[in-house]
Amino acid sequence: MTPTTSDIAVQLSDVRLDRGRRTILRDMTLPVPRGSITTILGPSGCGKSTLLSALTGELIPAAGSVRLFGKAIPQDRHALLEMRKSLGVLLQGNGLLTDLTVAENVMLPMRANTQLPDAVMRQLAKLKLHAVGLLEAAELFPRELSGGMARRVALARALALDPPLMLYDEPLTGLDPIASGVIMSLIERLNHSLGLTSVIVSHHVHETLPITDHAVVLANGGMVFSGTPEQLRDSDDPLIRQFLNGEPDGPIAFDATTQRVA
Repeated sequence: MTPTTSDIAVQLSDVRLDRGRRTILRDMTLPVPRGSITTILGPSGCGKSTLLSALTGELIPAAGSVRLFGKAIPQDRHALLEMRKSLGVLLQGNGLLTDLTVAENVMLPMRANTQLPDAVMRQLAKLKLHAVGLLEAAELFPRELSGGMARRVALARALALDPPLMLYDEPLTGLDPIASGVIMSLIERLNHSLGLTSVIVSHHVHETLPITDHAVVLANGGMVFSGTPEQLRDSDDPLIRQFLNGEPDGPIAFDATTQRVA
């Protein structure tokens, strides 16, 4: 059954994304259903982070349109800031402030965007930390955390304003296999329990596919696959096989002089 407009959280229609005079991605048409987990996969430099920039309104498409929950991303600065309150973004580097405690880091979006009393914000921060299993770490500082714990704190902060849409930029970077498994499990659990829609950008195929509803592969300046994880695994496309198997030679070029920068 074809989803209706009200069922779609993110809609890219014939999008072209440029950086300067270079076209990074072209002919991008992609619906992301509400409540789903969509994973954008692809080799380094294929344009995954550029696509995220378009979803946050940082990068205006050179052609086509991007709509979030049926509305075009505004270009007016005030309206754009309001729209971004509906987005939770988990950054690669966590972005935690080292001189603030864990709880104070989680409270930052509330301080910037609400007029709530401090006691209420602190209680909400503890609720978010409880959701990621780190309530007991509320008064620790980022330097006292492991890499996996820091990533979970960043996730709690991304959830601070109860956004309906979560964007994850390489959430497994720098994590060991156990911490990676914890983060993937958290993303899946929070997506379903909180009724979120999630878009994950990653090159970690085997870790992300088990929780993915819809998989997209970017390569050579465009979208080369869109379908279920099962369809992706069963694909006999040489480009897809090269990416999934990590083969150095094939249709996806890896040349430092020509590789696109995302």
